Amino acid sequence: MFVNGIDQAARFTRAIHTIVRNYGSDFVQPGAASLFFVNSSGWALTCKHVVGVLVETENLSKRRNGFLEEIQKRSSEKRKNRVLREAEQRHGISRGKPFEIHLSFVGCVDQPTPVHFVVHPELDLALLKFERGKVLCDGFPVFAAQGDDLKQGKFLCRLGFPFPEFTNYRYDPATDATSWTQEGRQQSPRFPLEGMVTRDLAAQGGTIVGFELSTPGLRGQSGGPAFDTEGRVWGMQSATNHLDLDFDVNVEVIRLGQKKTVKDSAFLHVGHCVHVNAIKAFMKANQVDFVEG
Repeated sequence: MFVNGIDQAARFTRAIHTIVRNYGSDFVQPGAASLFFVNSSGWALTCKHVVGVLVETENLSKRRNGFLEEIQKRSSEKRKNRVLREAEQRHGISRGKPFEIHLSFVGCVDQPTPVHFVVHPELDLALLKFERGKVLCDGFPVFAAQGDDLKQGKFLCRLGFPFPEFTNYRYDPATDATSWTQEGRQQSPRFPLEGMVTRDLAAQGGTIVGFELSTPGLRGQSGGPAFDTEGRVWGMQSATNHLDLDFDVNVEVIRLGQKKTVKDSAFLHVGHCVHVNAIKAFMKANQVDFVEG
């Protein structure tokens, strides 16, 4: 049903890979999010909460560098544990909390480049601008011309990168640092997921700013497009909501010949998407060129 739409959306949808390591740990946690390019000038769309990771990455890097510099400057002091505790407190470093975050825009532009961003004041929506380099896309989205035509019962598909399988990173115990590498798998497979439009999502004034889909948006699909069978974009995956079905169960069953009590509370997980009308209004306000159709 969505074969052609997925082929079209894949031309402009890209992954954002992240690796995170907590303080005092050597375990590296991979993660992903999504973005999709709007035009060849380097403008792309993603979620505001995804941009928040960019900001957190920069802030954490400054705190970590300051922490390490202080430890180095005070290396001659005898009370090592005291120096460490004071530096941790001063720079907001604590065990179990992120100590390193590294981020990679996969297949976006052909050279390293600064990324400028503009966030929506209210919605989970942001624009990214890749300042230099050639955009590595052979096609760009067509946004639905009549957003009000999005009605209950319409099926849409979302595309993103919810299951990170890249392995091109490592932790070096000698330097206590995590980094990207040239070895290992550098890509993760894209993953589509369809859903029916169930309800509109309105702002306080009643303006429709989003819509709900009957299936959840998966972690890693945030910032990816929601499109129809032709690849026409109607929105962007933003969040997942959990609806209580009030189907609590406490049932005795047989498993492998043994009695077992199963307790469960059922929820319906639904996706929340930013509406195409809100996306187009945001792009127009920031003078970003796009195509309607």
